[in-house]
Amino acid sequence: MARKQSPKQFEDAMARLEVIVQNLQNPVVSLEDALANYQEGVELVQFCQNKLTAAEQLLQVLNQNQLRSLELEENE
Repeated sequence: MARKQSPKQFEDAMARLEVIVQNLQNPVVSLEDALANYQEGVELVQFCQNKLTAAEQLLQVLNQNQLRSLELEENE
């Protein structure tokens, strides 16, 4: 199985993970292909976790670590 390039965006990684899950659910997938898919999936999950952590840190900086509840104004 050919090795895929690392994704550049979170959405690309998630889309690839969906394909990998479908591949792993195939009952006739070879052991070698299943292991390669699994390894790629682990790497993609780590990539996604890193992206989410970075986004969370950016949000905290933007909010100056003061998360506030959303207050909506009522229309008269």
